[in-house]
Amino acid sequence: MSLLLRITSRPRILLALTALLLAAAAVIGGGLTDRLQLGGTEDPDAESSRALTVLNEKFPASQPNLVLLVRSGDDGPDGARTVRRGSALTQRLAEEEGITGVLGYWQRKDPSLRSKDGKHSLIVAHIKGDETQAGKVYDRIVDEYRGRHAGLDVKLGGTVAVRNEAQRQTADDLVKSEMIAMPIVLVILLIAFGSVVAALLPFAIGLIAILGTNALLFGITHLTDVSIFAQNLTTALGFGLAIDYALLIVRRYREELVKRPDPGRALAATMHSAGRTVLFSASVVAVSLAAMLIFPMYFLRSFAYAGISVVVLAALAALTVLPALLLLLGHRVNSLKVFGRRGRGDGDAAERRWRGVTAGVMKRGPVVTVVVTAFLVLLGLPFLRVDFGTVDDRQLGKHAEARFVHDEIRASFTNSPTGGISVLADGAGRAEVEKYARGLSRVAKVDRVDTPVGTFHGGSLAEPAKGTGGRVVSGTNYLTVWPDHTVEDISADSQRMVRDIRALDPPFRVRVGGQAAMLVDSRHVIGELLPYALLFIVVVTMIMVFLMTGSLLLPLQAVILNALSLTAMFGAAVWVFQEGHLSGLLGFTPTGFIETSLPVLMFCLTFGLSMDYSLFLLSRIKEHYDRTGDHRDAVLTGVARTGGIITAAAVILAVVMAGIGTSQIALTKMLGLGTALAVLVDATLVRCLLVPALMGVFGRSTWWAPRSLSRFRIREEAPRDDAEHDEREAGRHASVT
Repeated sequence: MSLLLRITSRPRILLALTALLLAAAAVIGGGLTDRLQLGGTEDPDAESSRALTVLNEKFPASQPNLVLLVRSGDDGPDGARTVRRGSALTQRLAEEEGITGVLGYWQRKDPSLRSKDGKHSLIVAHIKGDETQAGKVYDRIVDEYRGRHAGLDVKLGGTVAVRNEAQRQTADDLVKSEMIAMPIVLVILLIAFGSVVAALLPFAIGLIAILGTNALLFGITHLTDVSIFAQNLTTALGFGLAIDYALLIVRRYREELVKRPDPGRALAATMHSAGRTVLFSASVVAVSLAAMLIFPMYFLRSFAYAGISVVVLAALAALTVLPALLLLLGHRVNSLKVFGRRGRGDGDAAERRWRGVTAGVMKRGPVVTVVVTAFLVLLGLPFLRVDFGTVDDRQLGKHAEARFVHDEIRASFTNSPTGGISVLADGAGRAEVEKYARGLSRVAKVDRVDTPVGTFHGGSLAEPAKGTGGRVVSGTNYLTVWPDHTVEDISADSQRMVRDIRALDPPFRVRVGGQAAMLVDSRHVIGELLPYALLFIVVVTMIMVFLMTGSLLLPLQAVILNALSLTAMFGAAVWVFQEGHLSGLLGFTPTGFIETSLPVLMFCLTFGLSMDYSLFLLSRIKEHYDRTGDHRDAVLTGVARTGGIITAAAVILAVVMAGIGTSQIALTKMLGLGTALAVLVDATLVRCLLVPALMGVFGRSTWWAPRSLSRFRIREEAPRDDAEHDEREAGRHASVT
């Protein structure tokens, strides 16, 4: 902390440099949204991903990612005028640069491309290139094909359309969430501080964290893919953590000003206590988010990039820029007071209330522990029914065009044009392919198998090849397994089909791809790596808590209670978003599953945030215990002094996350609302009840550790409150104050 105090001893220079860096970051990060991606939930090294690479190289037309839903003319899909117009539209699309594999209903009269009621027909195509390149092609053609075309009404869908609509909606939702959350946050800060100047300081720190992270992410996008959803996390964490850290430091600074009227001395005392806590808290949050780097999917890695960046910048700004502002403001930090009746007496009364509640909790520690724990476990029970899937068009709002297209396909078409399971057979002869295809067509829920030999159904050749089924390129046979009409693209049945296909084990190399195969592979890699991620989080967190407290029991208690605080979030995720309760009120469509990687993200994020509040509380309790040696009074004082701060910080972060939860994107809605719930549960049931209850049960043994380990604790270097120290600190900042 002494180094940080020396850095802030020239506040005007520091703030001028910060302003220049902030302006540069705003310019650099301005183009971030256009470089972000929507996908990233698949393992790039999995069999399905390798199959996709081969398909894109050898069979680019086999993976349709663009769908045109065409409403037939008055004469029906097979009428002369509709056939002529539909064929012309199909030909026009085939001539577009960057598009291949165009197939319309009117070319082959394929019944799978015609709705059961005859009102709609499909044109499917493949836009070449990666997500960014395909998105640019889509943006170029969308206005030319959407709408009325010579009597035909056309709407666009497919994975490219879903991705682009999600990107646009995410950007719009981000602005909306900020407009909802920021005024509420300002009101809460005004209530917490009672001063306009003090309330605005956290906003300054949040702005630095957000703009700085956007600039860093822009640079990272030139090295690797970054998910568009990471931008939402940047805004939420940027304001949330910046406000957390600023609340702690500003509140402590105002307390120290009462005891030490000199701003330099008050700031030194603040940084040696609250500043140390911020440093530990930021480290723990960063560690929790860093665990997502273990996973190969860039969707999860993106949140690690964004989360670590925003945590580091928020902590750095809180430990350098904020002290510089406080030095310049001095006692003016209390300027422009609001809620004028608030005074020190009100603060004392609030602390007395916190002490009274905490004393009652500690007195009934065993009962409170059992009741609250049982209640949290009960809230988490729905998670036992979790079923994992992957995002599809239903993450969009009901009024999105791409969502309408796929809803119509699900309701009115016999098969989904994007639901086929791709199978690549290397080095197999015609006879081997035929034998293998017969076995594939006998797999449960398979409707037909298209191969270079022909189409197979129920173990028999139903139709010889006409040059429009599977193909052979450079020794690789391409086969498509089509599920029957009862199987959705992403479902338990489609995943079971993938596993059954892989279990056939023919005498040649086979790679299985498609959406369902990617989901199976993603679930496998997450299940395989999750224990290592959890072990990393738990071990590093326990070490950090020990280094701060010097106790062996508190790290274990902190980890268990933090995990317990997340039960309500996971239970609600299944009960609400998987099973659909409250879906009408919240405005989303339940799919019957939870996106596979989202619980991992939610755990890493909320575990870190919960530990943030845990360290706020434990550091103040430990500080008082070291000074007095009275365990009970240390707990009472720690809760009384931090109860208001933790509550205000939790409410603010919950408001910010709930603002994100207003998104039209179901994935973002679940992340925002789930995190908001976890934060509120942690700040109330866990920090206010379970922590003091357990500390009451264990008493002074809470602080036990072998002497051989005690020397490793990083002790607080609190400044001496004597005349020599006062003179030294006052002299250091004389030019400022």
